[in-house]
Amino acid sequence: MEAVSLLQHHVEQQLREEGGLSSVQFQLLARLAHGPGALTMTELADGVVYSRSGLTYQAGLLEKAGLIERGPSPGDERAIQVAITQKGRDLVEHVLPGHAEVVRSMLFDPLAEADVETLGTLMNRVRDHMRALPPRSAAPRRKRSE
Repeated sequence: MEAVSLLQHHVEQQLREEGGLSSVQFQLLARLAHGPGALTMTELADGVVYSRSGLTYQAGLLEKAGLIERGPSPGDERAIQVAITQKGRDLVEHVLPGHAEVVRSMLFDPLAEADVETLGTLMNRVRDHMRALPPRSAAPRRKRSE
């Protein structure tokens, strides 16, 4: 947990300094920039493992900054579709090299090549196990207290 927190701190610092982004905002933009194209809000929330309400707030900030666009989903009128704008793509491409450098220097530099391969194998197995569980969006919403 401590290693994750330390890495997160350095990643957040780099993203704020180079792009004015939080790590969640960067994850959202990167998923849209390097994914299958437009995603629904639910797909995006499940992909970055973020709450629906938190995603709505973050998407509003990104939309106001001109980095994403939201609109009705052509396949489901109840869903909202999110797409990255060219300005959003440009920002991802601007901060990505620094992001990769921070992750490399903080996480991978102290490891031998065999350690990196082992870590990748283990983390893929853990991720796949966790992703096999129902996504957060499938969980029933908590009712507000009256």
